[in-house]
Amino acid sequence: MDLKETDILGPDIGQHWYYRSKARAMLHMLKGTSANTLLDVGAGSGFFSHHLLTHTATAQAWCVDISYPADSDASTAGKPVRYRRAVDSLDADLVLLMDVLEHVDDDVGLLKSYVDKVPSGSRFLITVPAFQFLWSGHDDFLEHKRRYTLKQLETVVAQAGLQVQQGAYYFGLVFPIAAGLRLLQRKSHGAPKSQLARHHPLVNGVLRSLCSLERPIMGANRIAGLTVFCLAQKP
Repeated sequence: MDLKETDILGPDIGQHWYYRSKARAMLHMLKGTSANTLLDVGAGSGFFSHHLLTHTATAQAWCVDISYPADSDASTAGKPVRYRRAVDSLDADLVLLMDVLEHVDDDVGLLKSYVDKVPSGSRFLITVPAFQFLWSGHDDFLEHKRRYTLKQLETVVAQAGLQVQQGAYYFGLVFPIAAGLRLLQRKSHGAPKSQLARHHPLVNGVLRSLCSLERPIMGANRIAGLTVFCLAQKP
């Protein structure tokens, strides 16, 4: 999760249609299961870890991000959260990389480094932005290196030594709206900026409802969306 977007949305991030819908899609992909130890790579504020700790029986979380000024400890829902700039090996049974791989030059190398840190059987849930043709000032602002197709992400996951269990696109119903806005922004030649913004409650509610309608069948969507999800496991 990018801290730049946390700064934009502030304390209302949990109500924003995009992050609220992505968090619920995460739970759907995990099929309601929980983890004993969660490792959240590139965690930023730890939004997705906090969601899992609050809504599942996940027992503890390790949030790793090089942007943290120092290591620290906290709690969410009475469960420990450890914020670290780096970790060595960790007995984690679930690893999150939520919009992380698009920020690094060597996506396979980064993913493999964390595959090597956790035991066999650990699950990985990974998201990345979809489709290079949607590149806009939003990507420049967030310092992305690339966007992915579902097949490209699954290839990266396999090359890092994981077995793909499920892959899908999400935000398919809002895809035409967002794609149009991205392409318009790209033509405007303005300064790079995030398209994420606070919306009127009515707009926020409509977009959230569209995502809720899509979520039960998201596993079958291998056609189009704004985000690529991939669930994989270390053999």
